[in-house]
Amino acid sequence: MVSYISTRGGGKPKTFEEVLLEGLAPDGGLYIPETWPHIDFKSLKKKSYNDIAEAVMFPFVEGSIDRKKFRALIDETYNEDLFEGGEIAPLKEIYPGVHVMELFQGPTIAFKDVALQFLGHLFDYFLHKKNEKITIVGATSGDTGSAAIEGCRHTDRVEIFILYPHGRVSDVQRRQMTTVDADNVHCVAVEGTFDDCQALVKSMFSDEKFRKEMHLSAVNSINWARIMAQVVYYVQASLQHPGISFVVPTGNFGNVFAAHVAKKIGAPIGDLIVATNRNDILTRFFEGGEMKQEGVQPTISPSMDIQVSSNFERYLFDVLGRDGAKISAMMEKFKASGKFSISNSELQNVQSGFSAARCDEDETLAVMKRVYAEEGYMLDPHSAVGVSAALKHG
Repeated sequence: MVSYISTRGGGKPKTFEEVLLEGLAPDGGLYIPETWPHIDFKSLKKKSYNDIAEAVMFPFVEGSIDRKKFRALIDETYNEDLFEGGEIAPLKEIYPGVHVMELFQGPTIAFKDVALQFLGHLFDYFLHKKNEKITIVGATSGDTGSAAIEGCRHTDRVEIFILYPHGRVSDVQRRQMTTVDADNVHCVAVEGTFDDCQALVKSMFSDEKFRKEMHLSAVNSINWARIMAQVVYYVQASLQHPGISFVVPTGNFGNVFAAHVAKKIGAPIGDLIVATNRNDILTRFFEGGEMKQEGVQPTISPSMDIQVSSNFERYLFDVLGRDGAKISAMMEKFKASGKFSISNSELQNVQSGFSAARCDEDETLAVMKRVYAEEGYMLDPHSAVGVSAALKHG
């Protein structure tokens, strides 16, 4: 059975049920498994998505939920009623050796549906079991909000508040969030950036009295269950193409961290490449070892317009010796000064797991035009950032 600890070293190990309902650790850290389970994937070749999901995720929840009930929640989520044609993460080859993982089959056409529809079922199960209610507070740069609302709006055990940056999400995303006819759904436009929204959420979780009074929980990828559910599609793709490398467009580092987890538990994965738009704080870090905030620049890939990548803390904790005190000091320095750096030896360790590439606005548009002209395939701007990095990677 896997226990969970905070990336900042505080508190005692927690169960999956506890970290699901708490979201962020009381010391401000993120929960991460105390050890990585190692899964034998040989028996999963040619298995269904749901079979793979059960095998991959159950070791992370064992002790908190019966396996048969857990499988029932998987089947309630990953089916043709919620995901078009019952396909969850099909691979579409656009150039020889270059595939796009199509994660837009869910109800809100966002890749986050894959995790958030399942998260809604998990919340519903555990809250009914405990006869409790929670208040979910989340920040979104565009796609998390509508997917989280869709996943949680049906349960009477959740009151959900979503903060989004005013004028910095697309009209489609804004309408998806603000036109839901459900009494438990509340959307708040914030004057500022996604990082400002995220800072407000973290400050609420840091107020222990307020947190307990409101029974706060999280749907952002600060919640471990989000990461856990995203690991599955990386495993599925690696079973279809052993040794496959992944280029992941990212802002908050959650999706690409799930690929890292898949690799840690034994999936046959090759290289991991982070793709950023001109808000390139992560690319700069992987190049030189310094994490330094700059102003957020609005782009045509707004879900990546981020300078504070919450999930990067999990990666740093895992790759830099799992030293909670060290990570806590780094995060406090980052909060105070907007920057921190690592040593050359630490950078070499980091670069052994990841590389990175950036793509500006002109490159994004050029890739979209090229792929459509040559292959008749229409990329969204976020995917185009990833394809651009993949073509650079070779």
